[in-house]
Amino acid sequence: MAWAVSPEADHPVAALLGALCGAALWFVFDISRAARALRWMRFDPPQGQPLQRGVWGELLERVQRSLRTRDREIIDCEKRLNDFLSALQASPNGVVLLDPQGRIEWCNQTAASHFGLDLKRDLQQTIGNLVRDPGFVSYLASRDFDQELLMPGRDNRPGRPIRLSVQLYPYGGGRLLLLSRDVTAVEQAEAMRRDFVANVSHEIRTPLTVLSGFVETLQTLELSAEERDHYLSLMAQQSARMQSLVNDLLILSRLEGSPPPGVEVWSSVPLLMRQLLQDGQALTQVMNGTEHPLHEVHADCQFAGQISGIAQELHSAMGNLVSNAIRYTPPGGRIDISFRPSQDGQAVFKVADSGPGIAPEHLPRLTERFYRVDRSRSRETGGTGLGLAIVKHVAQRHGATLTIESQLGKGSRFRITFPASRLRPAD
Repeated sequence: MAWAVSPEADHPVAALLGALCGAALWFVFDISRAARALRWMRFDPPQGQPLQRGVWGELLERVQRSLRTRDREIIDCEKRLNDFLSALQASPNGVVLLDPQGRIEWCNQTAASHFGLDLKRDLQQTIGNLVRDPGFVSYLASRDFDQELLMPGRDNRPGRPIRLSVQLYPYGGGRLLLLSRDVTAVEQAEAMRRDFVANVSHEIRTPLTVLSGFVETLQTLELSAEERDHYLSLMAQQSARMQSLVNDLLILSRLEGSPPPGVEVWSSVPLLMRQLLQDGQALTQVMNGTEHPLHEVHADCQFAGQISGIAQELHSAMGNLVSNAIRYTPPGGRIDISFRPSQDGQAVFKVADSGPGIAPEHLPRLTERFYRVDRSRSRETGGTGLGLAIVKHVAQRHGATLTIESQLGKGSRFRITFPASRLRPAD
C-alpha cells in the first residue's frame, strides 16, 4: 500500500530546511567576517579597516579608535618622560636612578662626571661595584639615608680637592634616587670665611693687647715724661695699624658689594702717575728719615691719554703696588713705575723693585687675604696683608689682569694690564 504526502504537509519541512540553510550560510558568512576582523587585528598596528558596516564594522571602528587613543597617550607619555629626563639631564646636580637591587637604571651626565660612570657601559651595573669609596659603601649598606654623605669626588687630588654631597632617597617599589652635588666651592668658601674671621681677630687682637698693656702701665706706674711719650708713641702706632686694617677691610667690602664701574668717567694717566710718584717719594722719606738712604723712585709715563673707571680705586690699587715695593725694598733700593701702551691697544702699568724677591711657592697665594711671605717683616713695615687682595679686586672690576713675576735676589715686577676699551688717547 503506498503512502502519499500532500503538498500542504511538505511546505513546513521545506521552510524549515530553507531557514536552516540560510542560518548556516549567514553563520559561515559571519565567521568569515570574524576571521577577516581577527586577521586585521593581528597587525601591529593594524592597517586599513576591512569592514565598514554591520556589527563587526562598528566593533572594528571602536577598536581602531581605542588604538588611536592609546597611541596618542603613549606618544604623550613618552614625550613627558623625555622632557622629564631632559630636565634631569640639565640639572647642575647629579641624578642616578637605582632599581631595588641597587643597579643603575639611568643617570645624567653630571652624575657620570661625579662618579666616573659611562652612560652606556654601566647601565644595569650595581652602583656599589662602581663607586668604591669606603664611606659611600658603608652609607649604601647602612640603609640609613636621613643624612647626606660628604665624600671625595672622582678627580680629587691633594692639590685640587673635590668634595661631593651625596644622599639617597627611597621611592616606589624599593627603588632609590641618588642625588650628588659638588660642594667644593661651598666648603672652600666656608674655610675662607673661617680663616678670614680668624685672621681679622688675630690682626686686631695683637695691637689691642699691646694697647691695653700700655694703658695699664700708664695707669699703674709713675713714669717720666720721656717714658710716657715713648709709650704714647707706641700706642699711636698700634692705633694707626688697627685703623689701616679697618680701612682696608671696608675697601674690600665696598669693592665686592658694588657693581663694576662704567666707562663714563675718565682720568688723566699722566696726572695719576705724578700723584703716584709724589706719594712714593713721600713714603720713602717717612720710612727712612735721616737714618737711611732714600729709595730711588722713578716714573715713566709713555701714555698721554686717559683711563676710564673710578679714579679712587685705580689710585688705591696702583698706590698699593708702589707702597709695597718701597716697604719691602731695602733703603737705597730702586723702584721703577711705568705706564706704557702695547701694540694690541692695551696698556700696562708696571712697578719693578730691586728688593729681595719672592720665592716661587709664594707667588700663587700673594693675592689671598692676610697671606704674608714674612709675617714679622710685614708687621714691621705696617702692612695689613690686604693690599694685593685689593689690587686684584680693583683690576678685575676694571677688566684688567694682575700678573706677578719675582726671583729671589733679583726683585719683583707687578703688572696691571688694562684693556683697550678703558683707554683713549689725549684730545
